[in-house]
Amino acid sequence: MNTVLITGASSGYGLETARHFHAQGWQVIATMRTPRAGILPDGVRILPLDVTDTASIHAAIHASGPMDVLVNNAGIGLVGAFEAAPMDYIRKIFDTNTFGTMAMVQALIPQMRVRRSGVIVNVTSSVTLAPMPLTAAYTASKQAIEGFTGSLAHELAAFGIRAKLVEPGYAPTTRFSQNIDFAIEDMIPPAYADFAAPIFAAFANPALTTKESDVAEAVFLAATDGTDRLRYPAGPDAVALAA
Repeated sequence: MNTVLITGASSGYGLETARHFHAQGWQVIATMRTPRAGILPDGVRILPLDVTDTASIHAAIHASGPMDVLVNNAGIGLVGAFEAAPMDYIRKIFDTNTFGTMAMVQALIPQMRVRRSGVIVNVTSSVTLAPMPLTAAYTASKQAIEGFTGSLAHELAAFGIRAKLVEPGYAPTTRFSQNIDFAIEDMIPPAYADFAAPIFAAFANPALTTKESDVAEAVFLAATDGTDRLRYPAGPDAVALAA
């Protein structure tokens, strides 16, 4: 039975991806900072994991055993004027989205290299496909992973390891800014109000909406198609931007 470890599996894309792999007969290790009971089918193993904590990463990997696929889904977001973004929170975004992903990959490479097989799927965002307003810091954290994964794919190919990118579109149902510890209204200073209003209206009523199942299916395809394809846009809006 193939084994997949998924980070950030407590909600949104990660939760749906864990359900999807399980439905396909995989052994699923769903990790989350604070484990939640009753959200996943019986047989899915839930482990605590904070991707910003080295000890937590190594404990989870040790408990998991050999891994066929790593899905780096854990992430936090931020929408608002960059001018108003607290630098402490911007660092928090990079610690999770960028350095957390890199730390997971670095910790998993040795076992995959020895076995000369494995797939690493890094989940980024459709903001990497086209510039979007009010997402500057978040976009930067995800663009870094795009470049990182493209380079890594070349580096690891000699060892039979594939590195891939899934680029989800916008999904209103995901808790994009769930870890913000300040009022979202503070992110839109008065000078930006007129500029931001139609953008937030578009976010609230997207013409093309990405479903969590779109992302789960794209992650599963990236993990199993056996090709050297690098990018997998997920959701109709992401596919349209990629085109």
